[in-house]
Amino acid sequence: MKQLQDRRAVITGAASGIGAAIAHAYADAGARLVLCDRDAARLAITARECRERGAEVVQSVADVGSREGAQAGVDACVKAFAGIDILVNNAGMLTQAPCVELTQEMWDDMLRVDLTSVFIASQRALPHMLAQQWGRIINVASQLGIKGGAELTHYAAAKAGVIGFSKSLALEVSKDNVLVNAIAPGPIETPLVDGISQDWKTAKARELPLGRFGKASEVAPVAVLLASEPGGNLFVGQTLGPNSGDVMP
Repeated sequence: MKQLQDRRAVITGAASGIGAAIAHAYADAGARLVLCDRDAARLAITARECRERGAEVVQSVADVGSREGAQAGVDACVKAFAGIDILVNNAGMLTQAPCVELTQEMWDDMLRVDLTSVFIASQRALPHMLAQQWGRIINVASQLGIKGGAELTHYAAAKAGVIGFSKSLALEVSKDNVLVNAIAPGPIETPLVDGISQDWKTAKARELPLGRFGKASEVAPVAVLLASEPGGNLFVGQTLGPNSGDVMP
């Protein structure tokens, strides 16, 4: 029996980076997948790769920045698989600016995509998980939500919100066997960091005890662990940090 055999899982931001890596890992672990992203072309590639691994896959093209888009993956999973077991809130965006230059629009966009979408999708999934007395919600945050980041005040604020949301929701629903946790990766080699300056990335790599950025494939096993039984059974409101040593809580 594979670790996630026949579990019904929704993964947002699945077209690339950490989301795609989690999709591959979940496919290998036997899950049935609803993969969500606004990039239809790249999402189709991830979906094909997961089907080649033997997974049953549904594609949901949507932008989690809207309420309907944030709900779309859960709705697609319920429609296709008559319920949902695992929700991975991974979709996000990343921009960079000193706080003094940060526009209201940049701030609002960041919180809408990186934080509000997590609330909306989780709220949509919870009635199904609570009714069946089993569920796993895994929210991808960032180590910057713990330690902060210069020129990334809006991003760090959103990710700190994800961590706080995860802890608080875990307190509400763990008694019903719905376990909520966060993953706070350090710098990872993904398309998401393309918008960050090379000077920042070079300086950041020098700071890391491991001396390098991580790979998405090194983060995905954490999402498998948290969704699995018995491996994930005792994680409640935790923030796991595959971060190259950048944060040692």
